Amino acid sequence: MNGRDGNAARLALITGASSGIGEAYAERLARDGWNLVVVARRQERLDDLARRLSVEHGVDVRAVPADLADEAQLATLAADAAGMEPDLLVNNAALSHYMPFAELPPETAQTLVTLNVLAPVVLTRSVVQGMVARRSGAIVNVASLLAFSGDWEGSQLPRRAVYAASKSFLVTFTQVLAGELRDTGVRVQVVCPGVVRTEFHSRQGIDLSALPRMDPEDVVAASLHDLEHDVVTSVPGASDDSCLQAVTAAQGELQDITRVVELPARYVEP
Repeated sequence: MNGRDGNAARLALITGASSGIGEAYAERLARDGWNLVVVARRQERLDDLARRLSVEHGVDVRAVPADLADEAQLATLAADAAGMEPDLLVNNAALSHYMPFAELPPETAQTLVTLNVLAPVVLTRSVVQGMVARRSGAIVNVASLLAFSGDWEGSQLPRRAVYAASKSFLVTFTQVLAGELRDTGVRVQVVCPGVVRTEFHSRQGIDLSALPRMDPEDVVAASLHDLEHDVVTSVPGASDDSCLQAVTAAQGELQDITRVVELPARYVEP
């Protein structure tokens, strides 16, 4: 990915960086020589990560403790991010709070939407103008295969109405934004992993050890490979893109067949 002019090191801003996929992005990018700004709620783990990556890879790593479900802290980070002029933004911070929607406390639902939806939009908006002006940069939004799970019922699936919907939002947001930014030099990607070997589920007391799980390092490797090849919707677990192409084709067909001015015959009473 094109970086800054001259010999200046590239800068990546990563949210949710203290563990799991976010930490794996930080590890990989530091190893590749990127300077980092890492953001998460857990300051001690974040500070340890920043120190370790600085020592191991000789890069600058700034730790920014922040709870992005708090709109005031989100606004502070967004203002700071605009001045950083990052070459890469990774919107990874997220919560799941799996449970039946009727049992989901309203304040928990609001936290989910703020962190999973509002935060990526606000942070993306804070950096995208600078990237367009420089004609260089990339934004990666970390979603989930559950983004495509709306009608699918399976015994292994969690109760996920708000979480899955938030990830569906990221898929649509990224795909539309990628079209808007085509030919600007700015790339946008949404990465949709399946079950990943992280603390994300275990922190909720969910045991997924019986399911096949991908390592976060492999998710990041797939994402960055796809980013280099201008793949907008990255699905690390898929052996090819045929299923995704079928989804895209079905969406286009649905748009085409519904351009009518009268109700179809199936709605007419016999």
